[in-house]
Amino acid sequence: MKIMRFLEGFLLGAVLGAFLSILLTPESGEELRGRIKSEAGRIQGEIKSAASERRAELEQQLSSLRTPPKTI
Repeated sequence: MKIMRFLEGFLLGAVLGAFLSILLTPESGEELRGRIKSEAGRIQGEIKSAASERRAELEQQLSSLRTPPKTI
């Protein structure tokens, strides 16, 4: 659980850092829109990847819970 909290915080920090760096750089409107689009696509990919990994973890945990315990 601590790892997930760390990863969530790290991802949030990365998103906020990217957003602020985009807004604070002096560029033309067209260049800025292009960078925003590029960064948004990259962040979307990271979020999908993290969600996919988390889903796989949860499915594995659920599978282990559904398996009946072995009797000795």
